[in-house]
Amino acid sequence: MKYRPIPNSLYIKNRQKFTAQMIPGSLAVFNSNDIYPVSADSTLPFAQHSDILYLSGADQEETILLLFPDALNPAHKEILFVRETNEHIAVWEGAKYTKEKATEISGIQTIMWLSDFDKVFFDLMTEAHTIYFNTNEHYRQAVETQTREDRFIAKCKAQFPAHQWQKSQPILQEIRGVKEPEEIAQMQTACNITEKGIRRLLGFIKPGVWEYEIEAELLHEFVRNRSKGFAYTPIIASGPNANVLHYIENNQQCQAGDLILMDVAAEYANYRSDLTRTFPVSGRFTERQAAVYNAVLRVKNAATKLLVPGTLWAEYHQAVGEIMTEELLGLGLLDPADVKNQDPHKPAYKKYFMHGTSHHIGLDTHDYGALKTPMKAGMVFTVEPGIYIPEEGMGIRLEDNVVIQEQGEPLNLMAHIPIEIAEIEALMNGEG
Repeated sequence: MKYRPIPNSLYIKNRQKFTAQMIPGSLAVFNSNDIYPVSADSTLPFAQHSDILYLSGADQEETILLLFPDALNPAHKEILFVRETNEHIAVWEGAKYTKEKATEISGIQTIMWLSDFDKVFFDLMTEAHTIYFNTNEHYRQAVETQTREDRFIAKCKAQFPAHQWQKSQPILQEIRGVKEPEEIAQMQTACNITEKGIRRLLGFIKPGVWEYEIEAELLHEFVRNRSKGFAYTPIIASGPNANVLHYIENNQQCQAGDLILMDVAAEYANYRSDLTRTFPVSGRFTERQAAVYNAVLRVKNAATKLLVPGTLWAEYHQAVGEIMTEELLGLGLLDPADVKNQDPHKPAYKKYFMHGTSHHIGLDTHDYGALKTPMKAGMVFTVEPGIYIPEEGMGIRLEDNVVIQEQGEPLNLMAHIPIEIAEIEALMNGEG
């Protein structure tokens, strides 16, 4: 791995938080992701399942974590099963975890080879009456592929029909939503790497540059700072492309006078950052562009102040909508009649700002976290309002990542990334 080791104290704490909510006499199993085939002998790069990462730090394929707090043998309270390596594997694929290395990473003392799982699992299931399955219940999930976890669940239900089943997801949604200091430190590093990429671009963007050239500049800067690369598929949308919310072709040339919207960010140690900035291709905003830009910035700043402990998700988005409505009225994009006659289920501002303002972020870009209960300190959210005006060939979005604090305004992990017009123009024109 490119990233520096994370203290295993984080994973010990995370497991303690999970097992504290398990019912007596139960065990839980977490599987690593598959390596997915593309065609012929090609595969996608391995990406670990965020749940087993969160609970163990094990960043290797064919890994299984078993948690059994009430195991009769204390050595079986937590077991990490890893793939047994050999000289052939080491030559062709590189070093895999030894048992000692797996303990060092995870803090788990009992490490077993994956080949022993079925036998050990059967034995422990005779002691347990309930198993926690790690089903995917994320509110954005749309998985069509059968995963390693899915196969395990199907096999387990057939093999142990008399056992009771519970879901890991409610516990994970609760505990993963509130980040530990060690996690916030990794996210800050990801944000700092993202900042380096953005500052690199400020002297690079100009008329005639291609969107994919900007993508290449970012990737270079991210990887040279120990990131695997982009935290998600990059959006580099110049001119009217910015009005396509998930524009990822990045194959157009930047034109003088246009704006370029970039939703791009680095990962670090599997933790994500998520940034959007909108810059003028020619280095200066027009008067109209600046007016819309500053309106978006004011909405972002006002929305950020609402992210405090106790805030309810639905009420937050309603409040941001009201703030955005006032800005759109000021820009002449809405008139009072539009607002007076609006459908409450589809408010007028949605014509120009059609997506949500915030989502949890962490090991996943759209991370786990409670959405129906009051927000808590330690939760990390994006704040990303935008105004999209196809008829003017303009789309502007601004996005930062913030940590809810016990008192006061959230901590902005991206506070040092240029966002004010004066600083952006100065840096783009070599005046900063």
